[in-house]
Amino acid sequence: MSGERIPRVVLTRAPGAEIDDHIVTGTRDPRRLTLTVDGRETTIAPGKGKLRRRSYQVDVRCAGTSYRLVPDSIPSSRLTRDGKHIGDFSSDGDRRVIAAWRDGVVVEPADAAVGCALAAAFGTGGQPMWMMAVDAISTALP
Repeated sequence: MSGERIPRVVLTRAPGAEIDDHIVTGTRDPRRLTLTVDGRETTIAPGKGKLRRRSYQVDVRCAGTSYRLVPDSIPSSRLTRDGKHIGDFSSDGDRRVIAAWRDGVVVEPADAAVGCALAAAFGTGGQPMWMMAVDAISTALP
């Protein structure tokens, strides 16, 4: 995403960090990730990414604003700004991101830049826990 008013967002993985092939960024370890927005370092805290959808959330604190991207359905994740749902993001894994903004929400350029960067870097959506359990059981059966 780029544009005259869109701040540049850069997510960097530390050299030598273990790489998980299932994650576009290669890691969910916040000690191994650096996120800058318009050249300013932010705080990024990805969840561990275990069984529950919520464990895949990614929190960012940038210039006094808190963002959270969290899966809320199989294909998409919601973005909140300071706790308010402002938009939904989807991506099919090709790093192309589709954003749908909530009616009546004033979207700031940083909202779009951070949301798109997180969706591209960590993916969107997730299966519910019950569906993952059914998959695990069916795989274990002969």
